Amino acid sequence: MFEELRDLYQEVILDHGRRPRHGEKLACFDAEARGNNPLCGDRIDLTVKYGPQGEIAKVGFAARGCAISIAAADLMAETVAGLSVTAAETLSRAFQTLARTGVPPALDPPLAERLERLAPLASVHEFPSRVKCATLPWHALHAALAGNKEASSE
Repeated sequence: MFEELRDLYQEVILDHGRRPRHGEKLACFDAEARGNNPLCGDRIDLTVKYGPQGEIAKVGFAARGCAISIAAADLMAETVAGLSVTAAETLSRAFQTLARTGVPPALDPPLAERLERLAPLASVHEFPSRVKCATLPWHALHAALAGNKEASSE
């Protein structure tokens, strides 16, 4: 069963990496940031549109990089839509822990459910050089939400 789950997760990553649903910068946006991983060449230009209550309405991105980086950006865009900035930051920290350790941190049920959607990326912890690929979009999101134009990968 574990092998079947791993195969399913690989299919999800490849699907989102090849055909991202949010892989286009938004024409109208409220925040933006750029992320770059010079070690492997992954790059992302991220745009965020806020809703009427200040929540994240939509995230779009243009990216060049590996399937993990693009899939992570696409899954992130899906997962943070509708969240407050505070909730998105909490989810970001939780995902980064998941990517580094493979263990999901404890979260309130609504955020835990969203973190589960990111489970296909949990196995990157087994490949330390790929952790930055998976977390780069989240660093760009953090920068955009903080009003910065450039993401720090640390």
